[in-house]
Order: sequence, then C-alpha cells, then structure tokens
Amino acid sequence: MTALAVLTAAGSGVRLGCDGPKALAVVAGRTVLDRAAEGLAAAGVSALVVTAPESELERFRSVLPGHVPSRPEVPVVLVAGGASRQASVAAGLEAVPEAAELAGVELGEDTPVLVHDAARCLTPPEVVGRVVAAVEAGSVAVVPGIPVTDTLKEVERAGTSAPEGGSVLRVVGTPSRSRLRAVQTPQGFRWAVLLRAHEHGRALALQESTAATDDAALVEALGLPVDLVEGDRRSLKITTRSDLLLAEMLLGPDPD
Repeated sequence: MTALAVLTAAGSGVRLGCDGPKALAVVAGRTVLDRAAEGLAAAGVSALVVTAPESELERFRSVLPGHVPSRPEVPVVLVAGGASRQASVAAGLEAVPEAAELAGVELGEDTPVLVHDAARCLTPPEVVGRVVAAVEAGSVAVVPGIPVTDTLKEVERAGTSAPEGGSVLRVVGTPSRSRLRAVQTPQGFRWAVLLRAHEHGRALALQESTAATDDAALVEALGLPVDLVEGDRRSLKITTRSDLLLAEMLLGPDPD
C-alpha cells in the first residue's frame, strides 16, 4: 500500500469530561491518539500527518515522537490544528508533501490520501484497506459506511410551542433506510481531488458553524462522485463518557 493519512486530533475533550484534548484520553491503558495512529500504520499507511491543539503540541509529541512508536518506519508530522475540523484538515494537507518525502513516497495526483478522526481509534485495519483499495481501483473519493438501523424522520419547525417549553417539529418525510448509511472514517481521496475540494470550500472553514464536518461533502460540492465501501461498527466515534466505556468493552480485559 502507498497511502498517506491526515489524522485529525485537535478536538477538545469537553463532552468526554476529560482534562485536556480528547485524543489524549486513555482507553484501556493507551491513549486514543496512540491507538488511532497504530491502526493506520498496521493497515499499511506509509506516513501520517497529525493535527493537534497548538497549545498541546509537546504533549502530543511525547506520544508520537516523530514516528508511530510500534512502527518506527512510519513517520509522523505534527501540525497545529485550526478553528474548525475543516481548517485542521486543511492545515494537515499542507504537511502531506513533507510526510511523503520522509516516507520516500512519490506524491502524485492519484496518490491515495486518507482523512481519519483519531476519535475512531478502534477502526479495524481491514476498513482502511478497503478504502485505499477503492481509490487505487479508480474511485476519486471513498467513504466507509454502515447500514442505518433506526427509523429516521425529516423534520421542519411546526411553528407551535410544546407544553413544557421548547418547540414542536413537524415530520415531513420518512426516508427509506435501505438508501441510508452512517458514514465513518477514514475517508479516502485522490490527492489532487482532496486539495481541489478543500480549496473550493476554503471559506467555509473560517468558523465551526459553517465548516464541513465531512471531507467527502466538499468533494460532492465539486460535482464529483463519492463511492462507499463497507464500514465496521467498531469504528464508533468516541465523543462522550459512554462512548469511552463502550470502546473499553469492545477491547476486552487488559491482558496484563
């Protein structure tokens, strides 16, 4: 595999209830950051660019000292993130050529480049492999996804107030679950397409309220196709304390 990855890890741990960045939270004895980086390296990714809060760069460097600890041959370039996830990814993209050079990878227009959330640190290497293989087979953008199990409703404001306060929403549609997927990461792209998508949507990244939370959406905005491969339910996003507990359950007891 010749693929590179931007690992977004600049998010705060406020909803998780931890003291510091979410990526430095500990899951079954190891940080979210360490597990996410090792998962990408185990899948065969050649080099990583990791985005971190600017004030926490040294703490992140203690976890990833220029390479993935378990795989010293996989270099890591650490950069400061931005005001939004989209801005952080854009900052990471600027360092991808450096990461490629460190790994001895020739970075071309069609080179697969992944964007992965550190918070999905249990993503199996097989999912990473499926995404990269699809890009190598000709897709310009690929996302992993899993079937939706809940019934979803499309709503709009009804214009009335609920008895207990708040607002009442009116159901205006029930989309078929067979056509819906819950999208995960890593998302994979041809290098030139990912650059073009972020350049086209750059103005959106200035503030969190308008920024894209999904890189594939930026590609869709260009009118280019996005393909989907099978994801995995283990690729849950650790956001709250209950997510952290579920991740620890999925990992099982510590062998030590």
